[in-house]
Amino acid sequence: MASQIHQQLHFLLVPLMSQSHLIQFIDMAKLLVHRGLIVTIVVTPLNAVRFEKTITHSKTSNLQIQFLSLRFPCEEFGLPQGCENMDTLPSLDLAPKFFEASNMLEEPLDKWLQQTHNSLPLPSCIVADFCLPWTANIAQKFNIPRVIFHAISCFTLVCSQKITSSNIVLDSLMSDSEPFLVPNIPDRIEFTKAQLPETTRLSSKKQTSTTTDDLEGLIDQFKEAELSAQGILVNTFEELEPRYVKEYQKMVKKLWCIGPCSMSKQATSSGNKASMEGKDCYFLKWLEPWKPRSVVYVCFGSLCKMSASQLKELALGLEASNRPFIWVIRKGDDSEELEKWFTEANYEERVKERGRIIRGWAPQVSILSHPATGGFLTHCGWNSTLEGISAGLPMITWPMFAEQFYNDKLIVQVLKTGVGVGVKECVPLGVTDHDQKDNKVMVKREEIKKAIDEVMDEGEEGEERRKRAWKLGEMAKRTVEEGGSSYLKMTLFIQHVIGQVGSNHSNLCK
Repeated sequence: MASQIHQQLHFLLVPLMSQSHLIQFIDMAKLLVHRGLIVTIVVTPLNAVRFEKTITHSKTSNLQIQFLSLRFPCEEFGLPQGCENMDTLPSLDLAPKFFEASNMLEEPLDKWLQQTHNSLPLPSCIVADFCLPWTANIAQKFNIPRVIFHAISCFTLVCSQKITSSNIVLDSLMSDSEPFLVPNIPDRIEFTKAQLPETTRLSSKKQTSTTTDDLEGLIDQFKEAELSAQGILVNTFEELEPRYVKEYQKMVKKLWCIGPCSMSKQATSSGNKASMEGKDCYFLKWLEPWKPRSVVYVCFGSLCKMSASQLKELALGLEASNRPFIWVIRKGDDSEELEKWFTEANYEERVKERGRIIRGWAPQVSILSHPATGGFLTHCGWNSTLEGISAGLPMITWPMFAEQFYNDKLIVQVLKTGVGVGVKECVPLGVTDHDQKDNKVMVKREEIKKAIDEVMDEGEEGEERRKRAWKLGEMAKRTVEEGGSSYLKMTLFIQHVIGQVGSNHSNLCK
């Protein structure tokens, strides 16, 4: 009976419509379909178009993976037309409205579930993003087991919980730049209030605005929905942060660490295939002549925005490092001011012998895993962090917002595989106009060059850092292979679902 149930297991994945979250959910979906399971991923029309190629190879291999495209009511909630992904939000002030619009996906998903038995078995399990509490209503109505997926590290989850639940009162700090020690964790880690995510800083009662009140209400909903879930999936692996996995295990009902999801053989191979097309093939070929571990790869993710002044300073820092580099500039950063400066300063001509700029999407996994790549200058988003770790690379850390300062501390202080550029505070998501007017530069070219030199240094300290990074990369590869810890945790998770649906076997056979 168990084998019959396994063959008909249908997992419904419900991610937040954000680039990094969608990527991790799709990578997780590939891990599941390679276990012979049926997977449906909830998306919206524009996100379906954006990510269709990422599942094409799986579908042509007769693996049962599909998108369920639901209309996203952006305009009804005061969002710009076509704003179906958080990376298109012009300002963090619109985040509560984006979550309100996301809540409206409940009704069409409900209707789809009432009809799905005509073509697919009723979902055996809902895997929901932690910030979509309405999925609890769906799970309860249809009697479907539900688990939460966290696209962040156990280190972040533990630190955040310790800060918000301890006796630390952030308002008692003399200033936003005053450091405080995170209590009751395995390492001595300090933060300032200015480095904390908005969601954590909401414990400060001095902050009063409609936006913060709305966010605080959302956070309460997230927590309540997580408590009602049967367990937690985390995109990490035990060997990476064993003490923090153990600590987080104490805080939840059930925990399965199944990452790095991007290390799925299917995820990697399809990424490489996609990258070997057009201009992407050009950039991979450009890497070929360079010495092993000599090129710096620079990318700040889909949500990060920099002022033109800061981008110019970064450009000059890369030039001053005198090292080969590939620099990815998101379309939002491709401002007229920056392009004008590139032209006037003749920048690309000046660095053409050792530097390349990619505007828009880049084959990141392929570039990071190329033998010529020796360092990763990153914003410390968890998806990018895991991809850098999996590639065995030391990192230059430049955190900006959300949980990125947590990841910075993990890389630099816990894993000791990175060097920071010296950023002191979060940058509000989507806000660059003020910085541009004030010509504000948070990190100077000298600091950028210094961090790059330190990571790429061929001396003893640099070599030790590279060895630690390489060792973690090898662990990441082994953990998702048969016999590895994440492979085992995925097996245990699937077995848990089989146990839950066994009594409802008739539903699965419809």
